[in-house]
Amino acid sequence: MKNKKPLTDDEGEVRELTAEDMKDFRPIQEVLPVALLYKLGVRGPQKTPTKDRINIRLSHDVVEHFRATGPGWQSRIDEALREWVRTHNR
Repeated sequence: MKNKKPLTDDEGEVRELTAEDMKDFRPIQEVLPVALLYKLGVRGPQKTPTKDRINIRLSHDVVEHFRATGPGWQSRIDEALREWVRTHNR
């Protein structure tokens, strides 16, 4: 194998690839195990869907408050709404 120019620079930026670079590439099936190929970015159907996907518009300050609490903030909004529903029965 020839002494080739690195694909990335000192900052980690990938340089433009050439046809010569591409000659050394292999198909993903040769690189990754078959089991991993089917799991990349694909989420299977939930066994029992528990939530509905919707679009909702909320006040900016409400969204910022929940986002500031870190990952899982949407679930915390869901829990706050569940609590409101429990305490406001018709």
